Amino acid sequence: MAELRILIWYRTDLRLHDHEPLHQALKHQSRVIPVYCFDPRQFGQTSFGFPKTGSFRAQFLLESVANLRQSLRSLGSDLIVRQGKPEQVIPNLVQPLDIAAVYYHTELTSEEQTVEAALQAALAPLGVSVKRFWGHTLYHPDDLPFEIQRIPEVFTNFRKQVEKQSTVNPMFPTPRSLQSLPPEVAVGDIPQLTDLGLESPTLDDRAVLRFQGGETAGRDRVEHYIWQADKLRVYKETRNGMVGADYSSKFSPWLALGCLSPRYVYEQVQHYEDQRIRNDSTYWLIFELLWRDYFRLICAKHGNQIFYPSGLQGIPIPWKQDWQRFDLWRKGRTGFPLVDANMREIAATGFMSNRGRQNVASFLTKNLGIDWRMGAEWFESLLIDYDVCSNWGNWNYTAGVGNDARGFRFFNILKQARDYDPQGAYVKLWLPELTNVPSSKVHEPWKLQPVEQKRFGVQIGVDYPNPIVDLFKSAEANEKLYNAAIGRNPKPKR
Repeated sequence: MAELRILIWYRTDLRLHDHEPLHQALKHQSRVIPVYCFDPRQFGQTSFGFPKTGSFRAQFLLESVANLRQSLRSLGSDLIVRQGKPEQVIPNLVQPLDIAAVYYHTELTSEEQTVEAALQAALAPLGVSVKRFWGHTLYHPDDLPFEIQRIPEVFTNFRKQVEKQSTVNPMFPTPRSLQSLPPEVAVGDIPQLTDLGLESPTLDDRAVLRFQGGETAGRDRVEHYIWQADKLRVYKETRNGMVGADYSSKFSPWLALGCLSPRYVYEQVQHYEDQRIRNDSTYWLIFELLWRDYFRLICAKHGNQIFYPSGLQGIPIPWKQDWQRFDLWRKGRTGFPLVDANMREIAATGFMSNRGRQNVASFLTKNLGIDWRMGAEWFESLLIDYDVCSNWGNWNYTAGVGNDARGFRFFNILKQARDYDPQGAYVKLWLPELTNVPSSKVHEPWKLQPVEQKRFGVQIGVDYPNPIVDLFKSAEANEKLYNAAIGRNPKPKR
Protein backbone atom coordinates (compact mmCIF):
# COMPACT_ATOMS: atom_id res chain seq x y z
CA MET A 1 0.00 0.00 0.00
CA ALA A 2 1.43 3.39 -1.04
CA GLU A 3 2.31 5.81 1.73
CA LEU A 4 -0.11 8.74 2.03
CA ARG A 5 1.69 12.06 2.37
CA ILE A 6 -0.14 15.09 3.73
CA LEU A 7 1.36 18.58 3.65
CA ILE A 8 0.61 20.64 6.77
CA TRP A 9 0.61 24.32 5.79
CA TYR A 10 1.55 26.26 8.90
CA ARG A 11 0.37 29.87 9.19
CA THR A 12 -0.66 31.51 12.49
CA ASP A 13 -0.74 28.15 14.28
CA LEU A 14 2.95 27.66 15.08
CA ARG A 15 2.67 24.85 17.61
CA LEU A 16 2.44 21.08 18.05
CA HIS A 17 -0.14 20.97 20.86
CA ASP A 18 -3.87 21.14 20.10
CA HIS A 19 -3.28 21.16 16.33
CA GLU A 20 -6.13 19.49 14.47
CA PRO A 21 -4.61 19.38 10.95
CA LEU A 22 -1.58 17.58 12.37
CA HIS A 23 -3.72 15.30 14.53
CA GLN A 24 -6.07 14.33 11.69
CA ALA A 25 -3.21 13.63 9.31
CA LEU A 26 -1.53 11.35 11.85
CA LYS A 27 -4.84 9.65 12.60
CA HIS A 28 -4.86 8.51 8.98
CA GLN A 29 -1.35 7.11 9.52
CA SER A 30 -0.01 9.54 6.96
CA ARG A 31 3.49 10.95 6.74
CA VAL A 32 3.18 14.63 7.49
CA ILE A 33 5.18 17.25 5.58
CA PRO A 34 5.18 20.49 7.63
CA VAL A 35 5.70 23.67 5.54
CA TYR A 36 5.95 27.37 6.37
CA CYS A 37 6.04 30.11 3.72
CA PHE A 38 7.35 33.61 4.35
CA ASP A 39 4.90 35.40 2.05
CA PRO A 40 6.50 38.56 0.59
CA ARG A 41 3.11 40.29 0.69
CA GLN A 42 3.29 40.25 4.48
CA PHE A 43 6.49 42.28 4.32
CA GLY A 44 5.28 44.98 1.96
CA GLN A 45 3.43 48.15 2.94
CA THR A 46 0.01 48.87 4.37
CA SER A 47 -2.38 51.08 2.43
CA PHE A 48 -1.16 54.13 4.38
CA GLY A 49 2.47 53.30 3.65
CA PHE A 50 3.66 51.69 6.89
CA PRO A 51 5.76 48.49 6.94
CA LYS A 52 3.09 45.78 7.06
CA THR A 53 5.16 43.67 9.42
CA GLY A 54 7.63 45.74 11.41
CA SER A 55 10.86 44.55 13.02
CA PHE A 56 9.43 43.58 16.41
CA ARG A 57 6.67 41.44 14.97
CA ALA A 58 8.97 39.92 12.34
CA GLN A 59 11.58 39.03 14.97
CA PHE A 60 8.93 37.28 17.08
CA LEU A 61 7.74 35.42 13.96
CA LEU A 62 11.24 34.25 13.05
CA GLU A 63 11.79 33.00 16.59
CA SER A 64 8.44 31.19 16.52
CA VAL A 65 9.17 29.45 13.22
CA ALA A 66 12.64 28.46 14.46
CA ASN A 67 11.12 27.01 17.63
CA LEU A 68 8.55 25.05 15.62
CA ARG A 69 11.35 23.60 13.50
CA GLN A 70 13.29 22.66 16.63
CA SER A 71 10.22 20.96 18.13
CA LEU A 72 9.54 19.02 14.93
CA ARG A 73 13.17 17.91 14.78
CA SER A 74 13.00 16.69 18.37
CA LEU A 75 10.19 14.34 17.24
CA GLY A 76 12.13 13.09 14.21
CA SER A 77 10.64 15.38 11.55
CA ASP A 78 11.51 18.86 10.28
CA LEU A 79 9.96 22.02 8.85
CA ILE A 80 10.27 22.95 5.18
CA VAL A 81 10.75 26.73 4.97
CA ARG A 82 10.37 28.80 1.83
CA GLN A 83 10.19 32.47 0.91
CA GLY A 84 7.43 32.98 -1.62
CA LYS A 85 3.69 32.99 -2.19
CA PRO A 86 2.07 29.84 -0.76
CA GLU A 87 -0.07 29.38 -3.88
CA GLN A 88 3.18 29.06 -5.86
CA VAL A 89 5.46 27.36 -3.32
CA ILE A 90 3.13 24.56 -2.22
CA PRO A 91 2.10 23.32 -5.70
CA ASN A 92 5.82 23.14 -6.57
CA LEU A 93 6.30 20.70 -3.68
CA VAL A 94 3.47 18.38 -4.76
CA GLN A 95 5.24 16.34 -7.42
CA PRO A 96 8.71 15.93 -5.87
CA LEU A 97 7.19 14.99 -2.50
CA ASP A 98 4.21 13.05 -3.89
CA ILE A 99 1.72 15.07 -1.82
CA ALA A 100 -1.83 13.70 -1.73
CA ALA A 101 -3.52 16.40 0.37
CA VAL A 102 -2.92 19.78 2.02
CA TYR A 103 -4.30 20.45 5.49
CA TYR A 104 -4.37 23.88 7.14
CA HIS A 105 -6.14 26.13 9.62
CA THR A 106 -8.38 28.54 7.75
CA GLU A 107 -8.32 32.30 8.26
CA LEU A 108 -11.29 34.66 8.04
CA THR A 109 -10.21 37.99 6.55
CA SER A 110 -9.84 38.97 2.93
CA GLU A 111 -6.08 38.87 2.34
CA GLU A 112 -5.71 35.44 3.90
CA GLN A 113 -8.81 34.03 2.20
CA THR A 114 -7.59 35.29 -1.17
CA VAL A 115 -4.41 33.26 -0.68
CA GLU A 116 -6.43 30.19 0.34
CA ALA A 117 -8.59 30.47 -2.79
CA ALA A 118 -5.52 30.88 -5.01
CA LEU A 119 -3.88 27.83 -3.44
CA GLN A 120 -6.97 25.68 -3.94
CA ALA A 121 -7.18 26.78 -7.57
CA ALA A 122 -3.51 25.89 -8.11
CA LEU A 123 -3.83 22.47 -6.45
CA ALA A 124 -7.04 21.38 -8.19
CA PRO A 125 -5.41 20.49 -11.57
CA LEU A 126 -2.80 18.47 -9.67
CA GLY A 127 -5.45 16.28 -8.08
CA VAL A 128 -4.48 17.32 -4.57
CA SER A 129 -7.29 17.55 -2.05
CA VAL A 130 -7.50 20.42 0.42
CA LYS A 131 -8.93 20.23 3.92
CA ARG A 132 -9.49 23.32 6.06
CA PHE A 133 -9.82 23.33 9.83
CA TRP A 134 -11.04 25.86 12.37
CA GLY A 135 -8.52 26.24 15.15
CA HIS A 136 -7.99 29.75 16.54
CA THR A 137 -10.81 30.12 19.06
CA LEU A 138 -11.72 28.76 22.47
CA TYR A 139 -15.15 27.63 21.27
CA HIS A 140 -15.69 25.84 17.98
CA PRO A 141 -18.45 27.40 15.81
CA ASP A 142 -20.21 24.02 15.64
CA ASP A 143 -20.69 24.18 19.41
CA LEU A 144 -22.17 27.68 19.58
CA PRO A 145 -25.88 28.15 20.31
CA PHE A 146 -26.31 30.07 17.02
CA GLU A 147 -25.09 30.08 13.43
CA ILE A 148 -22.24 32.44 12.61
CA GLN A 149 -24.59 34.65 10.60
CA ARG A 150 -26.73 35.02 13.71
CA ILE A 151 -23.93 35.98 16.11
CA PRO A 152 -25.36 38.70 18.39
CA GLU A 153 -24.11 42.21 17.63
CA VAL A 154 -23.67 42.92 21.35
CA PHE A 155 -20.88 41.06 23.13
CA THR A 156 -22.78 40.65 26.40
CA ASN A 157 -25.62 38.83 24.62
CA PHE A 158 -23.08 36.61 22.89
CA ARG A 159 -21.21 35.88 26.12
CA LYS A 160 -24.27 35.01 28.19
CA GLN A 161 -25.62 32.55 25.62
CA VAL A 162 -22.25 30.91 25.04
CA GLU A 163 -21.46 30.55 28.74
CA LYS A 164 -24.88 29.05 29.37
CA GLN A 165 -25.17 26.68 26.40
CA SER A 166 -21.70 25.86 25.02
CA THR A 167 -18.73 23.83 26.21
CA VAL A 168 -15.06 24.01 25.35
CA ASN A 169 -13.76 20.93 23.55
CA PRO A 170 -10.70 19.12 24.94
CA MET A 171 -7.37 19.73 23.24
CA PHE A 172 -6.04 17.48 20.50
CA PRO A 173 -3.08 15.43 21.77
CA THR A 174 0.49 16.44 21.05
CA PRO A 175 2.32 13.87 18.91
CA ARG A 176 5.15 12.00 20.65
CA SER A 177 7.05 11.13 17.49
CA LEU A 178 6.91 11.82 13.75
CA GLN A 179 8.34 10.21 10.66
CA SER A 180 11.35 11.84 9.08
CA LEU A 181 10.87 13.99 6.01
CA PRO A 182 11.54 12.41 2.61
CA PRO A 183 15.05 13.31 1.41
CA GLU A 184 13.90 14.55 -1.99
CA VAL A 185 13.63 18.23 -1.11
CA ALA A 186 15.90 20.49 0.97
CA VAL A 187 14.21 21.87 4.07
CA GLY A 188 15.51 25.41 3.42
CA ASP A 189 16.87 28.09 5.71
CA ILE A 190 14.86 30.38 7.96
CA PRO A 191 15.46 33.91 6.65
CA GLN A 192 17.17 36.67 8.58
CA LEU A 193 15.45 40.00 9.20
CA THR A 194 17.63 41.57 6.51
CA ASP A 195 16.31 39.01 4.01
CA LEU A 196 12.85 40.41 4.74
CA GLY A 197 14.00 44.00 4.24
CA LEU A 198 14.09 44.78 7.96
CA GLU A 199 16.69 45.77 10.53
CA SER A 200 17.07 44.11 13.91
CA PRO A 201 15.05 45.93 16.56
CA THR A 202 16.91 47.56 19.42
CA LEU A 203 15.94 46.06 22.75
CA ASP A 204 14.87 48.71 25.26
CA ASP A 205 15.48 47.86 28.91
CA ARG A 206 12.23 49.61 29.84
CA ALA A 207 10.19 46.98 27.96
CA VAL A 208 7.66 45.08 30.08
CA LEU A 209 9.07 41.75 28.91
CA ARG A 210 11.58 40.24 26.51
CA PHE A 211 9.03 38.53 24.28
CA GLN A 212 10.65 35.39 22.86
CA GLY A 213 8.70 33.78 20.03
CA GLY A 214 7.70 30.14 19.94
CA GLU A 215 5.59 27.48 21.60
CA THR A 216 8.28 26.70 24.18
CA ALA A 217 8.53 30.32 25.37
CA GLY A 218 4.74 30.66 25.33
CA ARG A 219 4.27 27.67 27.60
CA ASP A 220 7.06 28.97 29.83
CA ARG A 221 5.20 32.28 30.14
CA VAL A 222 2.00 30.46 31.14
CA GLU A 223 3.96 28.44 33.70
CA HIS A 224 5.53 31.59 35.12
CA TYR A 225 2.44 33.78 35.26
CA ILE A 226 -0.10 31.24 36.50
CA TRP A 227 1.95 28.85 38.59
CA GLN A 228 5.32 30.28 39.62
CA ALA A 229 4.45 33.95 40.18
CA ASP A 230 0.88 33.00 41.15
CA LYS A 231 -0.49 36.15 39.50
CA LEU A 232 -3.69 34.69 38.10
CA ARG A 233 -5.44 35.09 41.46
CA VAL A 234 -5.15 38.91 41.17
CA TYR A 235 -5.47 39.28 37.37
CA LYS A 236 -8.68 41.30 37.47
CA GLU A 237 -7.25 43.79 39.95
CA THR A 238 -3.91 44.28 38.19
CA ARG A 239 -4.77 43.90 34.47
CA ASN A 240 -5.08 47.66 33.91
CA GLY A 241 -1.49 48.29 34.95
CA MET A 242 1.14 49.68 32.60
CA VAL A 243 4.53 49.06 34.28
CA GLY A 244 6.21 45.67 34.70
CA ALA A 245 5.93 42.13 33.38
CA ASP A 246 3.17 40.68 35.53
CA TYR A 247 0.35 43.22 35.76
CA SER A 248 -1.34 41.14 33.03
CA SER A 249 -0.79 37.70 31.53
CA LYS A 250 1.04 38.90 28.37
CA PHE A 251 -0.12 35.71 26.63
CA SER A 252 -1.38 37.66 23.60
CA PRO A 253 1.75 37.52 21.36
CA TRP A 254 1.84 33.71 21.58
CA LEU A 255 -1.91 33.46 21.06
CA ALA A 256 -1.69 35.76 18.01
CA LEU A 257 0.76 33.47 16.20
CA GLY A 258 -0.85 30.30 17.50
CA CYS A 259 2.20 29.34 19.56
CA LEU A 260 -0.37 28.89 22.32
CA SER A 261 -3.81 27.43 21.79
CA PRO A 262 -6.58 29.27 23.69
CA ARG A 263 -7.76 25.86 24.87
CA TYR A 264 -4.34 25.27 26.43
CA VAL A 265 -4.69 28.50 28.42
CA TYR A 266 -8.26 27.51 29.35
CA GLU A 267 -7.14 24.12 30.65
CA GLN A 268 -4.35 25.71 32.68
CA VAL A 269 -6.88 28.07 34.28
CA GLN A 270 -9.14 25.13 35.08
CA HIS A 271 -6.27 23.26 36.73
CA TYR A 272 -5.44 26.40 38.71
CA GLU A 273 -9.05 26.70 39.87
CA ASP A 274 -8.98 23.05 40.99
CA GLN A 275 -5.64 23.26 42.76
CA ARG A 276 -5.44 26.81 44.14
CA ILE A 277 -8.36 29.22 43.87
CA ARG A 278 -11.38 30.05 41.77
CA ASN A 279 -12.38 33.72 41.84
CA ASP A 280 -13.28 36.73 39.68
CA SER A 281 -9.73 36.90 38.35
CA THR A 282 -9.66 33.33 37.05
CA TYR A 283 -13.01 33.95 35.38
CA TRP A 284 -11.81 37.23 33.90
CA LEU A 285 -8.95 35.65 31.98
CA ILE A 286 -11.44 33.33 30.27
CA PHE A 287 -13.72 36.34 29.74
CA GLU A 288 -10.89 37.99 27.77
CA LEU A 289 -10.42 34.85 25.66
CA LEU A 290 -14.13 35.02 24.90
CA TRP A 291 -13.70 38.61 23.63
CA ARG A 292 -10.99 37.26 21.35
CA ASP A 293 -13.39 34.61 20.04
CA TYR A 294 -16.05 37.24 19.51
CA PHE A 295 -13.90 39.47 17.30
CA ARG A 296 -12.93 36.49 15.15
CA LEU A 297 -16.55 35.35 14.80
CA ILE A 298 -17.69 38.88 13.97
CA CYS A 299 -15.11 38.91 11.17
CA ALA A 300 -16.55 35.62 9.94
CA LYS A 301 -20.01 37.18 9.97
CA HIS A 302 -19.28 40.59 8.45
CA GLY A 303 -16.24 40.00 6.25
CA ASN A 304 -14.52 43.07 4.81
CA GLN A 305 -16.86 45.50 6.52
CA ILE A 306 -14.48 45.57 9.48
CA PHE A 307 -11.96 47.38 7.25
CA TYR A 308 -14.35 50.06 5.90
CA PRO A 309 -13.96 53.62 7.24
CA SER A 310 -17.63 53.51 8.27
CA GLY A 311 -16.99 50.26 10.15
CA LEU A 312 -19.38 47.50 11.09
CA GLN A 313 -22.14 50.00 11.84
CA GLY A 314 -21.75 51.82 8.53
CA ILE A 315 -21.52 55.28 10.13
CA PRO A 316 -20.16 57.75 7.52
CA ILE A 317 -18.06 59.92 9.83
CA PRO A 318 -15.93 62.42 7.83
CA TRP A 319 -12.57 61.21 9.16
CA LYS A 320 -9.53 63.42 8.62
CA GLN A 321 -6.23 62.19 7.23
CA ASP A 322 -4.18 64.86 8.96
CA TRP A 323 -0.62 63.58 8.62
CA GLN A 324 0.94 66.38 10.62
CA ARG A 325 -1.11 65.58 13.72
CA PHE A 326 -0.94 61.84 13.07
CA ASP A 327 2.85 62.03 13.14
CA LEU A 328 2.75 63.91 16.45
CA TRP A 329 0.51 61.14 17.79
CA ARG A 330 2.67 58.25 16.62
CA LYS A 331 5.90 59.92 17.77
CA GLY A 332 4.49 60.67 21.24
CA ARG A 333 4.48 64.46 20.86
CA THR A 334 0.83 65.38 21.51
CA GLY A 335 1.44 67.19 24.81
CA PHE A 336 -0.69 64.70 26.75
CA PRO A 337 1.77 62.60 28.79
CA LEU A 338 -0.36 59.45 29.06
CA VAL A 339 -0.84 59.33 25.28
CA ASP A 340 2.77 60.20 24.53
CA ALA A 341 4.24 57.68 26.96
CA ASN A 342 2.19 54.86 25.44
CA MET A 343 3.06 55.83 21.88
CA ARG A 344 6.74 55.93 22.73
CA GLU A 345 6.48 52.54 24.41
CA ILE A 346 4.96 50.84 21.37
CA ALA A 347 7.52 52.47 19.06
CA ALA A 348 10.40 51.33 21.27
CA THR A 349 9.18 47.82 22.18
CA GLY A 350 6.31 46.67 19.95
CA PHE A 351 3.98 46.38 22.93
CA MET A 352 1.50 48.50 24.84
CA SER A 353 -0.93 47.71 27.65
CA ASN A 354 -4.62 47.26 26.97
CA ARG A 355 -5.36 50.39 29.02
CA GLY A 356 -2.87 52.34 26.92
CA ARG A 357 -4.33 51.08 23.63
CA GLN A 358 -7.80 52.26 24.57
CA ASN A 359 -6.56 55.70 25.54
CA VAL A 360 -4.40 56.39 22.50
CA ALA A 361 -7.08 55.09 20.13
CA SER A 362 -9.73 57.25 21.76
CA PHE A 363 -7.46 60.29 21.52
CA LEU A 364 -6.71 59.73 17.83
CA THR A 365 -10.35 59.30 16.87
CA LYS A 366 -12.36 61.29 19.40
CA ASN A 367 -9.98 64.22 19.98
CA LEU A 368 -8.05 64.48 16.73
CA GLY A 369 -10.85 63.11 14.50
CA ILE A 370 -8.26 61.22 12.46
CA ASP A 371 -9.13 58.20 10.33
CA TRP A 372 -9.07 55.26 12.72
CA ARG A 373 -7.69 52.99 9.97
CA MET A 374 -4.40 54.91 10.10
CA GLY A 375 -4.12 53.98 13.77
CA ALA A 376 -5.12 50.37 13.09
CA GLU A 377 -2.43 50.05 10.42
CA TRP A 378 0.20 51.65 12.67
CA PHE A 379 -0.63 49.07 15.32
CA GLU A 380 -0.54 46.32 12.67
CA SER A 381 2.99 47.34 11.76
CA LEU A 382 4.33 47.51 15.31
CA LEU A 383 2.46 45.19 17.65
CA ILE A 384 4.15 41.92 18.55
CA ASP A 385 0.69 40.55 19.40
CA TYR A 386 -1.03 41.80 16.23
CA ASP A 387 -4.12 39.74 15.47
CA VAL A 388 -6.09 40.96 12.49
CA CYS A 389 -9.55 40.33 14.01
CA SER A 390 -8.79 41.67 17.48
CA ASN A 391 -6.88 44.70 16.24
CA TRP A 392 -9.42 45.86 13.67
CA GLY A 393 -12.36 44.87 15.87
CA ASN A 394 -11.02 46.90 18.78
CA TRP A 395 -10.30 49.92 16.56
CA ASN A 396 -13.85 49.72 15.17
CA TYR A 397 -15.15 49.67 18.72
CA THR A 398 -13.03 52.57 19.99
CA ALA A 399 -13.76 54.70 16.94
CA GLY A 400 -17.49 54.29 17.62
CA VAL A 401 -18.23 52.46 14.35
CA GLY A 402 -17.98 48.88 15.59
CA ASN A 403 -20.46 46.38 16.89
CA ASP A 404 -21.40 46.94 20.51
CA ALA A 405 -20.14 50.54 20.33
CA ARG A 406 -22.23 52.70 22.66
CA GLY A 407 -22.55 56.06 21.02
CA PHE A 408 -19.84 58.70 21.27
CA ARG A 409 -17.67 57.55 24.18
CA PHE A 410 -14.32 59.18 24.63
CA PHE A 411 -11.69 58.60 27.26
CA ASN A 412 -10.98 61.50 29.57
CA ILE A 413 -7.20 61.19 29.29
CA LEU A 414 -6.58 63.25 32.43
CA LYS A 415 -8.89 61.15 34.60
CA GLN A 416 -7.46 57.96 33.11
CA ALA A 417 -3.96 59.16 33.97
CA ARG A 418 -4.93 59.93 37.56
CA ASP A 419 -6.73 56.60 37.94
CA TYR A 420 -4.14 54.31 36.37
CA ASP A 421 -0.86 56.18 36.84
CA PRO A 422 -1.49 58.19 40.03
CA GLN A 423 2.21 58.60 40.91
CA GLY A 424 3.25 59.28 37.33
CA ALA A 425 5.61 56.29 37.36
CA TYR A 426 4.59 55.18 33.88
CA VAL A 427 4.79 58.55 32.12
CA LYS A 428 8.12 59.35 33.80
CA LEU A 429 9.48 55.99 32.61
CA TRP A 430 8.80 56.84 28.97
CA LEU A 431 9.05 60.65 29.10
CA PRO A 432 12.39 61.32 30.78
CA GLU A 433 12.00 65.05 30.16
CA LEU A 434 9.28 64.99 32.85
CA THR A 435 11.28 62.98 35.40
CA ASN A 436 11.58 65.79 37.93
CA VAL A 437 7.98 67.02 37.69
CA PRO A 438 5.99 66.12 40.85
CA SER A 439 3.37 63.40 40.44
CA SER A 440 0.62 65.92 41.25
CA LYS A 441 1.57 67.99 38.20
CA VAL A 442 3.11 65.50 35.75
CA HIS A 443 -0.10 64.69 33.86
CA GLU A 444 -0.81 68.37 33.09
CA PRO A 445 2.66 69.85 32.49
CA TRP A 446 1.26 72.74 30.43
CA LYS A 447 -0.01 74.21 33.68
CA LEU A 448 3.50 74.58 35.10
CA GLN A 449 4.46 78.21 35.79
CA PRO A 450 7.77 79.42 34.29
CA VAL A 451 9.41 79.32 37.70
CA GLU A 452 8.26 75.70 38.16
CA GLN A 453 9.52 74.73 34.73
CA LYS A 454 12.91 76.09 35.66
CA ARG A 455 12.85 74.30 39.00
CA PHE A 456 11.87 70.95 37.43
CA GLY A 457 14.25 71.25 34.48
CA VAL A 458 11.69 71.20 31.68
CA GLN A 459 10.67 73.95 29.27
CA ILE A 460 7.16 73.36 27.98
CA GLY A 461 6.98 73.98 24.26
CA VAL A 462 10.69 73.17 23.91
CA ASP A 463 11.63 70.06 25.91
CA TYR A 464 8.07 68.77 25.97
CA PRO A 465 5.26 70.01 23.69
CA ASN A 466 2.18 72.00 24.55
CA PRO A 467 -1.12 70.12 23.99
CA ILE A 468 -2.02 70.00 20.29
CA VAL A 469 -5.76 70.26 21.10
CA ASP A 470 -8.05 71.24 23.94
CA LEU A 471 -9.14 67.87 25.33
CA PHE A 472 -12.81 68.70 25.88
CA LYS A 473 -13.45 71.18 23.08
CA SER A 474 -11.95 68.78 20.52
CA ALA A 475 -14.13 65.93 21.82
CA GLU A 476 -17.20 68.16 21.63
CA ALA A 477 -16.45 69.11 18.03
CA ASN A 478 -15.96 65.49 17.00
CA GLU A 479 -19.11 64.45 18.81
CA LYS A 480 -21.07 66.88 16.61
CA LEU A 481 -19.60 65.21 13.52
CA TYR A 482 -20.51 61.81 14.92
CA ASN A 483 -24.09 62.87 15.70
CA ALA A 484 -24.53 64.36 12.25
CA ALA A 485 -23.22 61.16 10.69
CA ILE A 486 -25.80 59.01 12.45
CA GLY A 487 -28.56 61.52 11.76
CA ARG A 488 -29.11 62.38 15.36
CA ASN A 489 -29.36 65.84 16.85
CA PRO A 490 -26.77 66.80 19.45
CA LYS A 491 -27.95 66.46 23.03
CA PRO A 492 -29.41 69.78 24.22
CA LYS A 493 -27.32 71.55 26.84
CA ARG A 494 -28.96 71.83 30.24
